[in-house]
Amino acid sequence: MAPRREPTDDLFGPPEAPPPVAPSAPAEGAPLAERLRPRTLAEVVGQDQLLGPQGSITRMLARGSLASMILWGPPGVGKTTIARLLAEAAELHFASLSAVFSGVADLKRAFDEARQRRRMGRRTLLFVDEIHRFNRAQQDGFLPVVEDGTVVLIGATTENPSFALNGALLSRCQVMVLKRLEAAGLMALLARAEAEAGRALPLDAAAREVLLAMADGDGRYLLNLAEQLLALPDPTPLDPAGLSQLLAKRAALYDKDREEHYNLISALHKSLRGSDPDAGLYWFARMILGGEDPRYIARRLARFAAEDVGLADPSALPAAIAAWESYERLGSPEGELALAQLVVHLATAPKSNAVYAGWKAAQAAARDTGSLAPPAHILNAPTKMMRELGYGAGYQYDHDAEEGFSGQNYFPDGMARPRFYEPAGRGAEAEIAERLAHWAKRRR
Repeated sequence: MAPRREPTDDLFGPPEAPPPVAPSAPAEGAPLAERLRPRTLAEVVGQDQLLGPQGSITRMLARGSLASMILWGPPGVGKTTIARLLAEAAELHFASLSAVFSGVADLKRAFDEARQRRRMGRRTLLFVDEIHRFNRAQQDGFLPVVEDGTVVLIGATTENPSFALNGALLSRCQVMVLKRLEAAGLMALLARAEAEAGRALPLDAAAREVLLAMADGDGRYLLNLAEQLLALPDPTPLDPAGLSQLLAKRAALYDKDREEHYNLISALHKSLRGSDPDAGLYWFARMILGGEDPRYIARRLARFAAEDVGLADPSALPAAIAAWESYERLGSPEGELALAQLVVHLATAPKSNAVYAGWKAAQAAARDTGSLAPPAHILNAPTKMMRELGYGAGYQYDHDAEEGFSGQNYFPDGMARPRFYEPAGRGAEAEIAERLAHWAKRRR
């Protein structure tokens, strides 16, 4: 007997897609951050550039064409919440994975389930948290299902997508940048927390400002702190000192091998180049407090002394080496003061990149001119044959010349005399510029 044939989509058409399911209410006893999770995109705070009336995502939804995207931003700014609410707004099934806990089998299962839903007439929004943790092969696995529309991919990452994600995947997704929450957004979250609790936080005005600073732009962390305060049995308002004793300050976000590392050293370098010692000290302190190796900073400061101060202050490079050696002898935290002194020295020094620019130009000329020989008169002639060939003939010993300057040519014969080093005319280089101008006049 032939097996019973089940009704198929081919015979009866696809079943009616179920209506989108609104986010369920948080379970009793859920953390405050979960209880206050926004129920609509309009309730998300601090991301008006994406979700405001003219926001990128708002316009995308209005067109009815939700594209795959990467949500890039710091922790606690709403990446997961936005993904869930996008699925609801676009009437897509919401499925989620974490790149921390998922592997190839999980991806395959998610793709197969999305294909099945699509055959039944419903598309899938696949949210992948920490997507940058997938390796290159796993990231490539998303390409076919994104290209053929099987899933709308929403990836969340705290890392710069330019560095963390494959170019092929990035080319198929729009990168949406989420900002750390500013004071206005954080205060809105505190107001919601107080409304949920039915009472004000036990803080005076100054302590309230300290609480906002403790959150460091992370809304989820702020609500966790607020929940601890609302659980206090004593309603007496705390001052900043009392708050600091009760709650531990969050460590600043800083990954020594990730983008923040490069952002902060760039900020330090450019602050020094801009002759701002206060900003230089600030970024130096940010890196030290974030756990950066002071030796790395010392190495970069020595490079700055050569590249950006140069001969405008000839003492800058020796000072950099001295500060570096002082740190090596003293260690932390005492040796960090020597580096702080160097930061101020470099920021307040006159600036010149003339040596740096001259070195780059000389390298380019050396590559372009190949293997031209030095002129014969500046070649040593230790043998009779070399003397007979003219090595050293006509060489003028500069110490015997007037003012210790002979004006001879030291470039290869036939090579036009270039000018690589152009003193900036600031600091000690002003005197160097005068000396070079005098020598050029004598040479002519």
